[in-house]
Amino acid sequence: MDFSKIAAPGVVSELTEQGFARAREGCEKIKAASEEMTEALRESYSSNARGATDYGLKLLEISNANAASTLDFFVRLSGSKSATDVLSVSAAHARKAFDTASDQNRELWVLTQKLATETGEPIRKHFTKVLHKAG
Repeated sequence: MDFSKIAAPGVVSELTEQGFARAREGCEKIKAASEEMTEALRESYSSNARGATDYGLKLLEISNANAASTLDFFVRLSGSKSATDVLSVSAAHARKAFDTASDQNRELWVLTQKLATETGEPIRKHFTKVLHKAG
């Protein structure tokens, strides 16, 4: 007697239920991972906005300082009475401008590094969390 035809509907039904259960579980994992990554992107965007604001404010501060320094240079230059004075004032301003630019570039570099680190950290943290949950 051939029992394969009789047992087949029960086996197919059980396999179908197992398939749906796995699919449901997979969808739940994908949903959880999607929520985690959405949160990571939200945190990253927020951090990026704060960092970009800090960077922009620093640029404005630097621009203001450079404009004031340039105006001061022109005032001193206009008060020069000889070619020697002009050269002396110009050389002093050039040294000061070089030192100031070096310091300003260093400050901007530090802000850039901070921005890159703070922007990527939430994504890295949440991505690691999702991978640990999935594993």
